[in-house]
Amino acid sequence: MLLTGKAEYTASEARKELQNTNPEKPDRKIVRARITDKEFEYNKSLLLKGKAELKDRTLALFSDNSYAVMYKNEPEYVWYYARNGTLTHYEIKDGAAYPYKTFKYDLSGAMVNMSLRVSKAETFIFSPDGRLIAHWFKSNGYDETGRLIMRRKYLE
Repeated sequence: MLLTGKAEYTASEARKELQNTNPEKPDRKIVRARITDKEFEYNKSLLLKGKAELKDRTLALFSDNSYAVMYKNEPEYVWYYARNGTLTHYEIKDGAAYPYKTFKYDLSGAMVNMSLRVSKAETFIFSPDGRLIAHWFKSNGYDETGRLIMRRKYLE
């Protein structure tokens, strides 16, 4: 399945692009400093009110009530928290302009997944061994054969 936009990738090309990258892991001190969300109560109250864009950060709420925080002064990181405000994962971006790559890690530093963000609307997500987890286009997530496997809320 090939979806077109400014940049075009097949799943195979996206996989190859990610597997040819040697991502850097952050200093463990940076991760330890974010082990709990110091703004937990405030962030959760904003998310419950549907507010995600703040002056200094962007918030994202997931269906299991976990959430992510992206600080504008640290645009290369995304911090993923459990519903109680404890860090579960972190993600490192290699840039901010599309297309860019991201690498998501658990707290032990093991890679959980890697993705190629082709555009705001399109993302390929792979396991560390290169298996396609999902090819997202807007609200729909597809498997390697182009079969719809997931849906999400997508905001233009």
